[in-house]
Amino acid sequence: MERVYNFSAGPSALPVEVLKKAADEMLNMGGTGMSVMEMSHRSKDYQAIIDRAEELFRELMEIPDDYAVLFLQGGASSQFAMIPLNLMNNSGKGDYVITGQWAKKAYQEGAHYGDAYQVASSADKTFSYIPKLDKSMFRPDADFVHITLNNTIYGTKFNELPDVGDVPLIADISSCILSEKLDVSKFGMLYAGAQKNIGPAGLTVVIIRKDLIGNARDITPIMFNYQTHLDSGSMYNTPPTYGIYICKLVLEWLKDLGGVEKIQELNYKKAKILYDYLDSSEFFTGTVVKEDRSIMNVPFLSPSDELNKKFIQEAKEAGLVNLAGHRSVGGMRASIYNAMPVEGVQALVDFMKKFEAENK
Repeated sequence: MERVYNFSAGPSALPVEVLKKAADEMLNMGGTGMSVMEMSHRSKDYQAIIDRAEELFRELMEIPDDYAVLFLQGGASSQFAMIPLNLMNNSGKGDYVITGQWAKKAYQEGAHYGDAYQVASSADKTFSYIPKLDKSMFRPDADFVHITLNNTIYGTKFNELPDVGDVPLIADISSCILSEKLDVSKFGMLYAGAQKNIGPAGLTVVIIRKDLIGNARDITPIMFNYQTHLDSGSMYNTPPTYGIYICKLVLEWLKDLGGVEKIQELNYKKAKILYDYLDSSEFFTGTVVKEDRSIMNVPFLSPSDELNKKFIQEAKEAGLVNLAGHRSVGGMRASIYNAMPVEGVQALVDFMKKFEAENK
């Protein structure tokens, strides 16, 4: 069977070039005579892999020297607890902007450890927009402000960062990491589960300003203390070795492609193809206000639930898979991450046009 166009929100498609490279090196990586899966994480061969992964992150994202890059486990959701345990320890306050399910879960976890404050929410309209924010809405003595930069389920994105003054801004960038240029220096911390844009499930990347590390409360588990992972080079215990290796291959692929500037150009092109059609269609409708649209996740609806189901089934038969929307939104969702080629988005639009003509 030929490869399908996979629009899954995560785990999502990986670049074909990366999969082929991993297949070629499955039994013998770099002349070592073994798979990366079999390597000791304490070996020089593996140390070279994780060092290269960090080096590529720093290069591609232009990460300043005063930021640490940590390779962790537990998914992005584990950060919902690690953040307040490590950072909510001066005023004991954390400000949260609620723009979707994951932002809400981060807020709920933060409330277990201190004074978590809901600055604003877009729940009133099924998270179909980003709330308008003003500096006066944030508490100047908060230990941090948390946002979810791109909302995977609902297809919204912060196209403008909130002004939070001197308070460290923390962002979950799981579904938009390395999709477009981002000024790391504007954040105290960034974090991302790898399974949407940079690798397989099981790896979480944390980019954190070093001066924010070292103040964890006494009850913090050793594995939940950022200092533990900074001091041990992300090897306090066995890290997700194969996930880091695949992430390194993805970063090499991205660099060879032309870096973040080039992938941003391609991502904007893909999003424009799909949104232009949605805006012109009398059959399909997008669910997000135009000014807050994500370039990574595009939810849309047909005129009825029955037609939504028919579309998803017939699209699958046409080699366009994982287009079902999240249950809280319904309809369809096309996740068009970095690995999705322009041709895949064009194939989706061509199928949508055909379906519209046959069913309206």
